[in-house]
Amino acid sequence: MKLKNSVLLLLVSLLFLSCDEKRVFDEYKSVGSAWHKDSIVSFNLPELDSTKQYDLFINIRDNNNYPFNNLFLIVTLEKPNGYTKVDTLEYQMAAPDGTLLGNGFTDIKESKLYFKENVKFRGKYKLNIKQAVREGGKVPGVTQLEGITEVGLRIEKKE
Repeated sequence: MKLKNSVLLLLVSLLFLSCDEKRVFDEYKSVGSAWHKDSIVSFNLPELDSTKQYDLFINIRDNNNYPFNNLFLIVTLEKPNGYTKVDTLEYQMAAPDGTLLGNGFTDIKESKLYFKENVKFRGKYKLNIKQAVREGGKVPGVTQLEGITEVGLRIEKKE
């Protein structure tokens, strides 16, 4: 029986490892219990093969304390030549009934959000992410965004 369990564990492990062959970078950073509007989550990217193309994803872990349907982010990509590309992004985080989207079995959900596709890197890059959520009808941003626990960046090889 022990041998059978060991073989099953090995097969399951191989299945999970082989499913993630496209991953070249995958990192999360905690923002605590609330993401402050002035808090910037930064990732220093490894030097990647400049002959290959990559897809970039922003990963968000949130919980039932997240009070909005959408998430607004300001993402800056700092290139080695000093040029900075800024994107303002909007992602749907909940269904119309308020149920959080994403994967997970508990009240914590993980959302893998497309950021850029078919990107070529030449040198070392830095990526910064800042939340830009505002309440309806109000100009100032939400100072403490509840419900977001971690922000991540994932880079995958293009097939």
